[in-house]
Amino acid sequence: MIQLFFKIVEALTGAGALAGIGYYLVCLWSAIAYTKGCRIPAVQREESGEHEHPPVSILKPLKGEDPEIYESFRSHCLQDYPQYEIIFGVSDANDPAVHVVERVRQEFPQRAIQLQVCSEILGANTKVSNLEQMARAARYEHLIVSDSDIRVEPNYLRKVMAPLSDPKVGMVTCAYRGIAAPTLGSKLESLGISTDFCAGVLVARLIEGGVRFALGSTMAFRRRELAAIGGFESFVEYLADDYELGKRIAASGLEIRLSEVVVETFLPAYDLRQFFEHQLRWARGVRDARRGGYLGLLFTFGWIWAVLTLLASRGAGWAWGLVGVAILFRLFVAWTVGVRLLRDHQVMRFMPLLPLRDLVAVAVWVASFASNTVTWRGDRFHLKDGKLARIHP
Repeated sequence: MIQLFFKIVEALTGAGALAGIGYYLVCLWSAIAYTKGCRIPAVQREESGEHEHPPVSILKPLKGEDPEIYESFRSHCLQDYPQYEIIFGVSDANDPAVHVVERVRQEFPQRAIQLQVCSEILGANTKVSNLEQMARAARYEHLIVSDSDIRVEPNYLRKVMAPLSDPKVGMVTCAYRGIAAPTLGSKLESLGISTDFCAGVLVARLIEGGVRFALGSTMAFRRRELAAIGGFESFVEYLADDYELGKRIAASGLEIRLSEVVVETFLPAYDLRQFFEHQLRWARGVRDARRGGYLGLLFTFGWIWAVLTLLASRGAGWAWGLVGVAILFRLFVAWTVGVRLLRDHQVMRFMPLLPLRDLVAVAVWVASFASNTVTWRGDRFHLKDGKLARIHP
């Protein structure tokens, strides 16, 4: 009976390992497809002589000071782009980020920079509530929403805005790499972004025949597309606001283009508890937003399944080979997506932490089903069907 039990476990874990190795192969193929897709439009634009640069309003919702926030703001003021404005929005006039905005305005008086104090509370998601009020103050038809901790290169606006000259494109979004603080939690977060999260984005793009969601690092779109889906206020109760915005624009029949641009996000100095809480909030948001895909993550932990197979087979030679193949492909995915595609030079330094990061990812996946409570910027919420309800102390 015991032998039969081990055989069953061995078969199940072996199937999980093979599924995981298959997932690693799809990651590699999706990275190749993305790289080819980035090259073709660039050549076509050069040949057609297309140089449209519509004026654009950049919306930056703020709450508190993020790491390297001044340099991140400053990078948006150094854009090689004819006409744009930056609108910063806060809920509280005494928010610590306000003095950083004032400092940027003093350094760049030639830039059109606004600071909006968004006094209305339109729903549980304060960020989206602020965006609705900021959009009212925006002057231009084209809008870009990006997180407060994003840093960009001087050609960012030119490259991000270019695909929107095609009326079939409803949004442009960007992959990103996380710049880690010198804490273990921050390093694990950075490693996960570059070697796992972005790989998953590319796989979803390949399998679904295009991107059906957006990433908060950059969301460039037209005001008319926003109005057609009901404006920001239509998803002011949702946790995954970037996902909702992209999903609704994609559902309208327009393409969401994953840009060739890779931006940077500067991560807080997470300790392990803060890292786990942040991962758990993200996981529960994805769980509610993409239930099928989230359940499918169980079959992406290839090398972990392979190790379980090795234990179930009690050290069989073929199981050792399965472990070796799974680990090799996991490392190759990390290098291909993290180093070659995202150009994240931290990945090689942090690679010894990859086993720990992957084990934490399994723990987060399991824990995500244990509760519907999330913590976001110090506030606690109950999550149901993707919507937030504040938990009052």
